[in-house]
Amino acid sequence: MVEYAPILIFLGVAALFPAATLVIAWAVRPSRYNKTKSEAYECGVPPSGDARARYPIRFYVIAVLFVVFDVETIFLFPWAVKYRALGLFGFAEMVVFLGILVIGFAYAWRKGALEWA
Repeated sequence: MVEYAPILIFLGVAALFPAATLVIAWAVRPSRYNKTKSEAYECGVPPSGDARARYPIRFYVIAVLFVVFDVETIFLFPWAVKYRALGLFGFAEMVVFLGILVIGFAYAWRKGALEWA
């Protein structure tokens, strides 16, 4: 049972930390309602319109494309670090990988997914 003591301590701290954080946040929060504090903040400019306004679907398409291509380029770093160890096979795999990315990028470009307006 003694060998499990560090695990039990860790579980106790893991359970106590979120509870203590919520109690402290509840204790130090302001208790009075303030209309100014509840308004949306837009860089010092008075808010214009509803904060829950609809965005065009094009915004989401560009955001998803950015995330996809950004995450895919992360795979280039480990390949570049181990380039010599991977040899010709690793180079061929990366050419295929980049080819697929270029085809996807060309498709998105041709469909007009990268246009803002």
